[in-house]
Amino acid sequence: MSDTHDYPVPTYDAVCLRSIRGVMDVFGGKWSFLVLEQLHIGTMRFTDLHKALGISTKSLTDTLRHLEEHGIVRREAIPTVPVTVQYSLTEKGIAFDKVLLAMKDWGNEWL
Repeated sequence: MSDTHDYPVPTYDAVCLRSIRGVMDVFGGKWSFLVLEQLHIGTMRFTDLHKALGISTKSLTDTLRHLEEHGIVRREAIPTVPVTVQYSLTEKGIAFDKVLLAMKDWGNEWL
């Protein structure tokens, strides 16, 4: 089998690959994209995210904490009894929409 390609192979430098690796560190979790999809619709309470995704409480908590630590998701605790917690996208999280749309376009063409 030949290692040559019939298509132009893009040249990736170390900075590009480091950036891609960083993006995967933030968004590469099993549930990250599905959480982002839900929050692009609008602010959601934890319980609504839990029901919409059919995800375990621990997995959802871990995913939301990870995204919050990276500045993608904003957590707001509302002082009710019991406390209501809701999540929304930060400006940084909203900016990732461009990547999701590019992925959608690729999926529509190739899947």
